[in-house]
Amino acid sequence: MTEYIKHHLHHLQWQYGDSKFETINLDSVFFLLLASVVFLFVFLRVARRATPGVPGKLQCAIEMVVTGIDGLVRETFHGQSKFIAPMAVTIFALVFLMNFMDMIPVDFLPWAAHSAGVNYLRVVPTADLNTTIGMSLGVFLLIHWFGIKHKGIKLFVAEAFTAPFHAHGTLGKILLAPANLLLRLIEELVRPLSLSLRLFGNMYAGELIFILIAVMTLGAAMNEAMTYVMAPVQFIAGFVWTAFHILVITLQAFIYMMLTVVYLSMASEKH
Repeated sequence: MTEYIKHHLHHLQWQYGDSKFETINLDSVFFLLLASVVFLFVFLRVARRATPGVPGKLQCAIEMVVTGIDGLVRETFHGQSKFIAPMAVTIFALVFLMNFMDMIPVDFLPWAAHSAGVNYLRVVPTADLNTTIGMSLGVFLLIHWFGIKHKGIKLFVAEAFTAPFHAHGTLGKILLAPANLLLRLIEELVRPLSLSLRLFGNMYAGELIFILIAVMTLGAAMNEAMTYVMAPVQFIAGFVWTAFHILVITLQAFIYMMLTVVYLSMASEKH
């Protein structure tokens, strides 16, 4: 049982150096790219075939997502930018698609990969801390780019030494500058950490619970009586957790998107 869990939590890796830091989780990269391709294919196809009349089910669903996110961005982001809404749609769709990989039966893709000669495979990119940290670092750089773009480099740097504590007079500003800079550094470090760890923690826990549900009948295979006892329990537990997890994966995609928009809005505002 322990080996089964360890096997499912092991990545398909390529190590190009002696250090563990010189390792690439190939499965996370593959499914991230797959989610990106699916997102581009579906959204571009719907956009090109959109009709002004009665829309189809897929077009209606995509329009609801786009218009809903656009409305949230208008309420949250107070600056002027044509970039924010498309970026928010992209983040929500990509994170949702990567999270949705957790809905695939836990043994199906690893079994298919094993049949093709691949011993290890994890299919949820957002359950890999490397993926969520990489995404959050991208948001981190985007926040600073937005801040410099909207405020200019002079005001952007000055705010690090003059907020949140304000003082009148040169001496007061000089005395409060170290405390302001320290708080600003802590704030900047917390943002990517909170984004990455929140998403990773929820998806890793969800993946682990699916594995534990699958383990219910792993030992029962040697005992026919236990199979009849545990199989209904496993089915009910899997159904309940799947229904609940659909809400989790959607909520996590929404939170990640909204926090990104909020951070960008804060970066663009002049205090």
